[in-house]
Amino acid sequence: MSVARVTEITAASPVSFEDAIKKGIDRANKTLRNVKGAWVQEQTVSVEDGAIKEYRVNMKVTFILED
Repeated sequence: MSVARVTEITAASPVSFEDAIKKGIDRANKTLRNVKGAWVQEQTVSVEDGAIKEYRVNMKVTFILED
């Protein structure tokens, strides 16, 4: 039987939500082993001078704990 843990991370990108998600998952994989999925809990944008400056996502990343 596997035991999983969930950790919350925030990632940002000047390009898109999809890019922010990719950056967040890439970064999680550098620290966590056995990443199995993520739930994008929230998407927000930062606006400056009437234009989107940054796309941000809050994610809950699930990974399997090792024995």
